[in-house]
Amino acid sequence: PLEAMLRDFHGTIMPGITHWNHPAFFAYFANSGAYPGILGELLAAGLNANGMLWVTSPAVTELEQVTLDWLRQLMGLGEGWFGEITDTASVSTFYALAAARERAGFDVRTRGMAARADLPRLRVYCSEHAHSSIDKAVIALGLGHENLVKVRTDEQYRLRPDALTAAIAADVAAGFKPIAVVPCVGTTSITSIDPVPEVVRIAREHGCWVHVDAAYAGVAAIVPELRYLLDGVDGADSLVVNPHKWLFTPMDCSVLYTRDPQSLKQAFALLPEYLVTRTQDETVNLMDYGIQLGRRFRSLKLWMVLRAFGREGIAERIRHHCELAREFAGMVHFEGGWELTAPVTLSLVCFRRVQPGADETAIAAHNAAIMERVNARGQVYLSHTKLEGRYTLRLAIGNIRTDREHIELAWRELREAAALLERVA
Repeated sequence: PLEAMLRDFHGTIMPGITHWNHPAFFAYFANSGAYPGILGELLAAGLNANGMLWVTSPAVTELEQVTLDWLRQLMGLGEGWFGEITDTASVSTFYALAAARERAGFDVRTRGMAARADLPRLRVYCSEHAHSSIDKAVIALGLGHENLVKVRTDEQYRLRPDALTAAIAADVAAGFKPIAVVPCVGTTSITSIDPVPEVVRIAREHGCWVHVDAAYAGVAAIVPELRYLLDGVDGADSLVVNPHKWLFTPMDCSVLYTRDPQSLKQAFALLPEYLVTRTQDETVNLMDYGIQLGRRFRSLKLWMVLRAFGREGIAERIRHHCELAREFAGMVHFEGGWELTAPVTLSLVCFRRVQPGADETAIAAHNAAIMERVNARGQVYLSHTKLEGRYTLRLAIGNIRTDREHIELAWRELREAAALLERVA
C-alpha cells in the first residue's frame, strides 16, 4: 500500500540520502532541480515515450531539436550546430571522440584496431586539469590511456598553447596520429578557462577534431558579461554543456552539440530491418547519433526550465552565484589563517586553512579533518582537490536556492571546525 511505501521511504531511504538539491550542498558542481524541471520530469515519466525514431515519437524528436536551438541562441553560438541530449558529459565526450576517431579515416568502425600495421597510434590532447571523463572515453574507445596526452598549464591553470604545439609536433615526429584536442571551459578542480581560439588554430593545422568541455560553465554564457567564455567555440567541432549542472534542470540532462553530425552518424548509425521507417530519409532519427536505442524524453524538462525562467531569470541567478563566490572568497582572504589557492573565475572557490610552521603534509591532514567534521555535521557539504600537490577545499555554488545565508553558514561551520580541532590539538 502507498502509505507503507511512503513510510519506508521516509524512515529507511531518506536517512541515507545526501541532499544534492540542498542550497548548502557545495561539494560538487550543483545539479539543482527547479520546480518547472521536476514537473517536466514527472510528465515525461508519465508519457514514458521512447524517442529513438521520429516516427515513434515525433514530438520527442522535434522538441529536442527546438529546445537545443533555443539554448544555442541563449549561449550566443552561431548557426550550424546539431544538438542531441545525452545523460551525462561523460557520454557526450565519448560520442564526440568516437566521431573524431571516425573522421580520422582509418575505418575503425568496420575493421577495428587490433593487429593493424596500417594504423598508427591515435593521440588525444587535453589539459592536465581536464576531467576524468576524457580519460574514460579514450580508454573505452580502445585508443589506450597512454595515448591521452596531458598538456602543461600556465599559472592560471589554463592549457598552454606552446606546450600543445610542442606535444603534437613531438608525436607527429614519432609517427603518431593526432586526432583530437579537448580544451575545457571551466575545469572541475578550479574552473580555469583554456584558450579555445588558440587551441582551435593549432588543432586545425594538424587536422584534429576540437571538442570543448564546457559541461559546467558553458551555460554561464547566457549572462551577457560572461559571453566571452565561449569565445572561439564556433570554430570547434563539438561542445558539451550540462543543463543539469548550472541550468537548474533535474538529473540527467547533458547536451552535445556538433558541427559535423555526419561523422557522429557514421560512428553509430545502424539500421536493422525492424527499425526501417518510411520517413527515415526525411527526418532526424536520434538513435543514429549514439549508442542508445531507448531514449528518454529529456528535452521536456529543459524546455520547461527555459520557458519558466527565460534569459533574464537564468542570467540573474548565475550572476548572483558568481557574486556569492566572490563574497565568500573575500571572507577567506580577509580572515587570518586562511588562504585562497586559485583565482575565483566563476562560482567556485578553492581555499584552505594554513597554520604557521606547518608543512604540506600537516596542512593537508588538517584541512581533510576540517572537511570531514563539517560534512559529518550535515549542515553543509564540501569536497576537496589538489592543486600542484596542495590539498585544497572546494566550495561550488550553483543551486538555484543558494543565497548569502548559506555561504555564511558554510564559513561559520568551517571556522568552528578549525577552532575545535586546533583546541584539541
